[in-house]
Amino acid sequence: MELAIASAIGVLTMLGVYLLLRARSFDVILGMTFLSYATNLLIFAGGRLVAGRPPVLKEGLDANLGNYTDPLPQALVLTAIVIAFAMTAVTIVLAIRSRSDNHSDHVDAHEPDEDAPPRRDEDHA
Repeated sequence: MELAIASAIGVLTMLGVYLLLRARSFDVILGMTFLSYATNLLIFAGGRLVAGRPPVLKEGLDANLGNYTDPLPQALVLTAIVIAFAMTAVTIVLAIRSRSDNHSDHVDAHEPDEDAPPRRDEDHA
């Protein structure tokens, strides 16, 4: 189980970094999403992978870590999912605005093509 989680974290991180280094806005957004998934799995795996154990105290069971799972990583991952969703929405809106303003979806600052027709200032109002 630990090997599968570690492999999934590694693959998601590798894919996220690869997509972040591309020069297109959709690829960057997708790369950030994969990195947030990898981070969530890392936080979740940090709380020990235990199946079938309750996260809260129960009567009849000793109050030690052998009988329970840690609820803190679950709460952190839930919070991280909400924050990642909001930041993805903000990034998508910024990417759409950048594409409409620059007529390109490149995220780096590049010079406009010399073959492209000149833009008028009335188009930006």
